[in-house]
Amino acid sequence: MATLNLHHLRLFRATAREGTLTAAARALNISQSAVSTQIKALEADLGHDLFERRGRNLVLTEAGRIALDYAEQIFRASEQLTATFRAVGEQRKVLRVGALATLSRNFQMQFLAPLLGRDDVEVVLRSGTQASLLRALEAMSIDVLLTNQIPARDAASPYLVHRLDEQPVSLVGARSRLALAAQGLPRLLAHAPLILPTPETALRAGFDAMIEQMGIVPRIAAEADDMAMLRLLARADAGVAVIPPIVVRDELAAGLLYELFQLPAITEEFHAVTIARTFPNPLLRDVLEPGLGTVAGLAAGQGGQ
Repeated sequence: MATLNLHHLRLFRATAREGTLTAAARALNISQSAVSTQIKALEADLGHDLFERRGRNLVLTEAGRIALDYAEQIFRASEQLTATFRAVGEQRKVLRVGALATLSRNFQMQFLAPLLGRDDVEVVLRSGTQASLLRALEAMSIDVLLTNQIPARDAASPYLVHRLDEQPVSLVGARSRLALAAQGLPRLLAHAPLILPTPETALRAGFDAMIEQMGIVPRIAAEADDMAMLRLLARADAGVAVIPPIVVRDELAAGLLYELFQLPAITEEFHAVTIARTFPNPLLRDVLEPGLGTVAGLAAGQGGQ
């Protein structure tokens, strides 16, 4: 077998990720014919077809899946090497943090508190979707992902999930809701307009199960997948929000909103996701407190001011 051409391997990985030659060529800013030619050269070197065509898409063969696993390991090691030696001699340390766009800003500040104000540390914050941030984590463009959604894991998954905190969930509303709240939780749930997380979230699933068990049909005033929007709607007195108190901590302290009831058996968990690295960022030790558990199961969560 000829010496493996890493350029060919990089084009193969891009095509496997994008699913078509056209998309891979666009992502790499080269011609489609060049991608096709070099993948064929790689297949000739390996002695196996790496793709089979299904309609317009290219699907990995069994040999292709094996080759992709090795390609990911090779380029991950390469990126680690580059990142490690790029950092040599830097006077200031940098921690690159990705956070789910809907995650509580108060929680993010609480997580970063050990580093804020340090002259020797720069914190780079990036927000996005869970999928985009997991890709960034694997590419080592971020060091840690803050989320309330535990990524699906199997034997091949690189993720290490650290459970950071668990927060209660409450009904929160303006002063105008106090009189109704004084009549009890069932009456508040049945008669107040409610501001709820969207149905696909775990927080909403727990709330729906609770009110179904209570036999209550809610009056839904608004739904949002962004905790910041739930907070603003509650401040505008659009209804009573189902929300972790940490999200509205400042409003509660100022008397702009009131915690009317803490909901039984409903909580929101916050997690930090990392990957195993030969040279992990030493700043992670300062924010991941000793004794925090590492979650190894499959689960899902949901959360942001």
